[in-house]
Amino acid sequence: MGAESDHFDLVVIGAGSGGLAAAKRAASHGARVAVVEGDRVGGTCVIRGCVPKKLLVYGSAYRHLLADAASYGWSVGESRCDPGRLLAAVRAEVDRLNGLHIGFLERAGVELVTGWGRFLDAHHVEVSRRDGSRRVLHGARVLIAAGGRPHRPAIPGAELGWVSDDMFLLEDLPQRVLIVGGGFIACEFACILHGLGVVVDQFVRGDHLLRGFDMELSDVVREGMEAAGINLHFAQTLTAISGQPGDLIATTSDGLQEPCGGVLLATGRKPFLAGLELAAAGVHIAAERIPVDGDQRTNVPHIFAVGDITDRINLTPVAVDEGRAFADSLYGGRPRQVDHDLVASAVFSQPELATVGLSEEQALARYGPDGVRLYRARFRSMAQALPQSGPRCLLKLVVEVASGRVLGCHMVGEHAAEIIQMAAIAIGMGATKADFDRTMALHPTVSEEFVTMPE
Repeated sequence: MGAESDHFDLVVIGAGSGGLAAAKRAASHGARVAVVEGDRVGGTCVIRGCVPKKLLVYGSAYRHLLADAASYGWSVGESRCDPGRLLAAVRAEVDRLNGLHIGFLERAGVELVTGWGRFLDAHHVEVSRRDGSRRVLHGARVLIAAGGRPHRPAIPGAELGWVSDDMFLLEDLPQRVLIVGGGFIACEFACILHGLGVVVDQFVRGDHLLRGFDMELSDVVREGMEAAGINLHFAQTLTAISGQPGDLIATTSDGLQEPCGGVLLATGRKPFLAGLELAAAGVHIAAERIPVDGDQRTNVPHIFAVGDITDRINLTPVAVDEGRAFADSLYGGRPRQVDHDLVASAVFSQPELATVGLSEEQALARYGPDGVRLYRARFRSMAQALPQSGPRCLLKLVVEVASGRVLGCHMVGEHAAEIIQMAAIAIGMGATKADFDRTMALHPTVSEEFVTMPE
């Protein structure tokens, strides 16, 4: 079905974090690899996720830094944010990174096949190119790494709203934005937009933010967001959107008509299965995802899947490790499986949340109320001592009583993600509360509170 040059040891569908990691690692082990991508190289993380979002977080944080400057003796004068300039700069950086990743593939000896891929059968992937031509690739093995896409809720006028992908394409920002959702994407963009001078109203279907995270931590994030001036509406959502782009009316579940310049529908993400024609390859789908075993294998022995399309832990480092583990096992002679049990995560809200291990709720459910002891430190960081403003930090340890082992390490506050990244090493090694206590504090820091919490 294809020329000899179109036969590969591995065909990867998707040039996101997992697909790129797998392709480059497999090629380093001597495999002949092709990567199929109909969009830009880099995937969600590089193009429309982690990287551009974090740059916007940095940009929006200057509002707070400039506001606090006077308390440290700086006369800044009048300041004004130009969101359009920031957005353009972020897009330029994304362009640069896209080019870098294309270069990385070339240097690794991986062939990039531009176009959308679909299965013809279990070994053949047809690629539809932008010019209308088609190419058929034969893969001894095929790795599906097509990622995920934002979910748009089924409400009247939903097409008038933005999803998270759209936010990075904006040329400017309106005066007021309504956000639907209470997850990490919704909270992060609420803080970004507020920091860039936008009036933000966030509508949350449930009674708290960040479902799935430790509830005490999510409450501290909520306090910080509300104190900053973000308007949170719980037990409410939007039922319809009408009007024209830039001049919208959003109808809420309690019947209010809310005028705004934009609506962000941050209501979750789903695996990007559309167009893959998985049935042609015999690949099973369950609950709108591709189920795999510990070796990333689907029900078809030579077809594998990694990353968000498997809908397990949808984080870039997880997809990268899954891709590398797959390649090392199949092409490098070093079989290994990814451990999904202890994965650190962060929410780049303002204040920032980061966590590793079991939440309080998870620990209590697993070990019972008598089997868990909690340690907390709540305070205003030294960085806020002179301004006397800003959210207070929360540091929290969840400890198993019987063994003293730290089951969870959690934080809300400045540099939380950087701190928890290092704490994750200790938690992964089975550190106990006594191990934390024996560690000499580095003073004055926020993170020293993790090793000075009294018994």
